[in-house]
Amino acid sequence: IAATQPSTNWHLKENARDHHTSKFSSKELIVRRGQAFIVTFNGTEQPEQNLTFIAETGPKPSKLAKTQATFGISSTVSKESWSAVLQSTSSNSVSISIYSPPNAVIGRYKLSVQSTSSDSSSPASLGTFVLLFNPWSSGDDVFMPNKAECEEYVLEEFGIIFAGNKNHINSFGWNFGQFQGDILNICLSMLDRSLNYRQDPATDLSHRNDPKYLGRVLSAMVNANDDQGVLLGNWSGNYAGGKSPSSWTGSGEILQNWKKSGFKPVRYGQCWVFAAVLTTVLRCLGIPTRTITNFSSAHDADGNLRVDEFYDAYGNHLDRAADSVWNFHVWNESWFSRSDLGPSYSGWQVLDATPQEESGGIYQCGPASRNAIKEGDVDLDYDCPFVFAEVNADCMYWNYDPATGKKTLIFSKSTIIGQFISTKAVGRDDRVDVTNDYKYEEGSTKERDIFKKARKKLGLEDKFDPTAPTPQEIDQKPDISGKFKVAGPLEVGKDLNLILVLANLQSDAKTVHVNMTAWSTVYTRRPVHEIWKDSISVILSPKEEKQFPIKIPYPEYHQQLTTDNTIQVTALCHVEGGIQVLVQRDITLDNPAIDIQVLGEAKVNQEVDVEVIFTNPIDMELMDCVLQVEGNDLLRGILEIDVPPLKASEKSSTKFKLIPFETGPKHLLVNFSCDKFAAIKTFKMVNVID
Repeated sequence: IAATQPSTNWHLKENARDHHTSKFSSKELIVRRGQAFIVTFNGTEQPEQNLTFIAETGPKPSKLAKTQATFGISSTVSKESWSAVLQSTSSNSVSISIYSPPNAVIGRYKLSVQSTSSDSSSPASLGTFVLLFNPWSSGDDVFMPNKAECEEYVLEEFGIIFAGNKNHINSFGWNFGQFQGDILNICLSMLDRSLNYRQDPATDLSHRNDPKYLGRVLSAMVNANDDQGVLLGNWSGNYAGGKSPSSWTGSGEILQNWKKSGFKPVRYGQCWVFAAVLTTVLRCLGIPTRTITNFSSAHDADGNLRVDEFYDAYGNHLDRAADSVWNFHVWNESWFSRSDLGPSYSGWQVLDATPQEESGGIYQCGPASRNAIKEGDVDLDYDCPFVFAEVNADCMYWNYDPATGKKTLIFSKSTIIGQFISTKAVGRDDRVDVTNDYKYEEGSTKERDIFKKARKKLGLEDKFDPTAPTPQEIDQKPDISGKFKVAGPLEVGKDLNLILVLANLQSDAKTVHVNMTAWSTVYTRRPVHEIWKDSISVILSPKEEKQFPIKIPYPEYHQQLTTDNTIQVTALCHVEGGIQVLVQRDITLDNPAIDIQVLGEAKVNQEVDVEVIFTNPIDMELMDCVLQVEGNDLLRGILEIDVPPLKASEKSSTKFKLIPFETGPKHLLVNFSCDKFAAIKTFKMVNVID
């Protein structure tokens, strides 16, 4: 080899095209494992006889830890180990095809070459490259046979996240942005900041060929608990000192802020933010990943597959139990095989980066095989009981008297947890329901059998539980039934109109004393501010149904509302001579609409005007109005525009220019906020042409 540093041609364009890495904007070679790439370098005579290559990663590369490989030129590719095949030679350069095994450790490698013919020469560095997981390769643990799914779950940078509640599902766009700027480097440095790496770098690196290991480590690193990870969670309703979780529109800003601050946790995240950032990181590294929203999601803190909720005599939802039922919860599914459990548990695996309960002493969750959850195999790694409870727990509603500490069961329900489990469709902006992939049909004997199987595996069947209701309590039948009906639009800025419907189920008259409350909550249904209360006494004739209209005017609730726009309305009915009946409804109010218009055709490298139109729907002035715009390949970074205050019913039009720099379908995301409305979001698909 020439005494000078060899110059290397990494064939960036061709290699990136073959390895599905063209979307990265890097000057460094980025390739996927289990697949050959071409490299050309200068300076050698008879290459096939005397070249040895060294590929190594991490601070202390070793053959034993699989972080160093030494290989010569062979006539054919080896599928089991690193190998090199000569492609062509000229008088002063040589082209080599280098193949990495499908179970190679991922990360940044240094490639060197050494001439074996001369005794004294030390290896010459050819430079560095990054090796990623390869869902297109059948030998890889993350192999995904369906190409359209690879496109969506690895290469797609735009996503849709579902939220709201089970009566009213809404959605918003998200910019995952896994191929933008410095994101790959931030993802790699995330691995080097994990607790596992800090405790034992060599062992941590040697496990970086395993998607189950990396998925679990990254589920811990995306939250700030334990390890100074990316995001600090906050569910208080007060987000002073940071950004409200609902104001983010993409992962890029969060990851960049984390790096810029010297890796201090970014404030603040809630479940969909943790899940969206984990999606970005895993897609970036090549593990197929998607976000999943579970409506009426249980947080079973004590592992008894039961969630207890407490109400006082006035109908106030008491924040005294560790258990809770969230309006919705967002987690991730990643696609890989489970060599540790067997083929029937491969496929989608649940990972959850939201810090809810400790697992192995730190806040991490998964991978839990989705098939294991469906079959009630809760004894399998990792964290299956917690995920099983999120979609299956039974619900108990108790009346609690703070003075005496006495609790009485109001009713229990086994069919309300885990509904409308949702994810974005492949290649379309639609919702797909995957509830049947998590459990058998609610209320079917198969579903109850699986629940019993899970209880048995957790040792709950034969254990006396002093906190459980008695069979008598469970079997008691109420004399009346009740429900809240919506009687008008559910929109921020409009009065909230409901009807309480009470029906006497018996053939004798009943006297009922009803205590009603409405509280603003966060989406986890944690009560934040009381908005309204009232009580009425009614006499219901035999089999009679009565309706009681309820009106909560906008001026009465707007200051109490959290950024989640959620209100919980409760009526606790004390029936004379009978058992209490709890009527409740969780309401999610919609923000007013905002409209984006692209004025003219969007062409590469040409200015195009965009107009955002918003009409103030309330009769108060809107102050502190800010428009935030982002979109990959349409604009760099995030555009923030201050919008002048808007008088009552006034219409605002904000114009700005884009210069798209890539062709194809792109998504523009807009977030408008002001003092009266938090995070009004919308997105628009912009087709960019040549």
